[in-house]
Amino acid sequence: MNSTTLSLDAAARIVKRRDWQIISLIGAVHASSHFFQLVLPTLYLSLAHEFGYDFARLGLLASMFFLVSCLGQASSGFIVDRIGPAPVLRFGLVLFIVSAVLIAVAGNYAVLMLAAVIGGIGNSVFHPVDYSIINHRVSAPRLGHAFSVHGLTGNLGWALTPIFMATLIHWFNWRIAALGAAGLIAVILFCTWAGRNLLAGRNQAVQNPGVQDQAVQSQSQESTVSADAPSGAGGTQPSAGQPDLSRQTAWQTLLTLLGQPALWGAFLFFMFSSIALSAVQNYTIPMLGQVYGIDKVLAGTTLSAYMLTAALGMLAGGFLVGATPNTERTVALSLVMAGLLLLVLASGAVPSTLAMGLVGLAGFCSGLAAPSRDMLIRRVTPKGATGTVYGLVYSGMDVGSSLAPAAFGLMLDAQLTQAPWIGAAVAFAAAAGLAMWVAHAASRSAGQTMPASAT
Repeated sequence: MNSTTLSLDAAARIVKRRDWQIISLIGAVHASSHFFQLVLPTLYLSLAHEFGYDFARLGLLASMFFLVSCLGQASSGFIVDRIGPAPVLRFGLVLFIVSAVLIAVAGNYAVLMLAAVIGGIGNSVFHPVDYSIINHRVSAPRLGHAFSVHGLTGNLGWALTPIFMATLIHWFNWRIAALGAAGLIAVILFCTWAGRNLLAGRNQAVQNPGVQDQAVQSQSQESTVSADAPSGAGGTQPSAGQPDLSRQTAWQTLLTLLGQPALWGAFLFFMFSSIALSAVQNYTIPMLGQVYGIDKVLAGTTLSAYMLTAALGMLAGGFLVGATPNTERTVALSLVMAGLLLLVLASGAVPSTLAMGLVGLAGFCSGLAAPSRDMLIRRVTPKGATGTVYGLVYSGMDVGSSLAPAAFGLMLDAQLTQAPWIGAAVAFAAAAGLAMWVAHAASRSAGQTMPASAT
């Protein structure tokens, strides 16, 4: 009896260690994608000095990056579900390297635009790839932590870019900084090759790592799965009531997904969430100055605090995922709280010191929702369509990020000083309502298909 218990404990430790290896590797990959999103913006001043471009032309580079990323993200998930996430991941990282090298050698605007397009294509693959690997490779007890670490590392990637690029620009020049970005991505690419066995197939022990036979079987099967196997390879076969969409054509899969309102509700959820985040990221600094008289340095520090507390909220949110099955309630309450805090800020009725604290607290609340949000999307994902679904719904983030800055900028130009905070609060409330609706629609859909599954 004791030896059996020891064997179970040893098997569980093996699964746990492997889970954290996967989580760490995917976290590094996600950080690299967020890092690269800010490479071009951190070079704006250098490019303006070198070529004389105005900020309208420079801003168009970033807009093109995210437009291409939006279109690519919505479609790359189909590829992930059919050939597996590992080769798609390496493809995206290679495109980042090519884009960075093009920036480094650019002699005119056309080359910079080409670099932005190639970088946008590379950026489009990461959410479908990351979430496909997390959902298929990480055991259930650590899924919440996997989602929280994934969000945390993305924020850290954003935070690293300005420091990394500014340091190399100061020591050398902007071209060397771009090559440095290519070198950093090359290191991540090597890590994905070295850890390729962590990225392949499915983990058979995802539901109950304490069962010896399951854990041992998982380790045995993982050793024989090809590093580039599709996400459906090596895993459990879908039940008779739920066809594997990865075995259907892209058109058949799309038609199936179009018939699931919950997925389009999820798309709108991400769009409104990114509208709120974009309003805070782009306009909190000028609003703190106009409404509370806070100087740019303190306002910039406050915005950094928002990103830091959001990251801390993501870590805390990982524990909430396992505490309640009703993840939509966690999402809704957290976003409503963030919105209410922004409305208090927009009122201008609090002291400036307290206003800076409220910005940080709003960041914590918004971050708290992230792991539960990702678990909610997992609940509405059909079999064989993990990459496709995450690609489709996360493309909503790019849509929101492309719409919000211009719209809120026009409001500020029209002297609607607090409009971005109010708009962010409304967007957070809309996202909260959509989270509840998505969960309701998913439950209703599950209830309708249960009799067919039973038969």
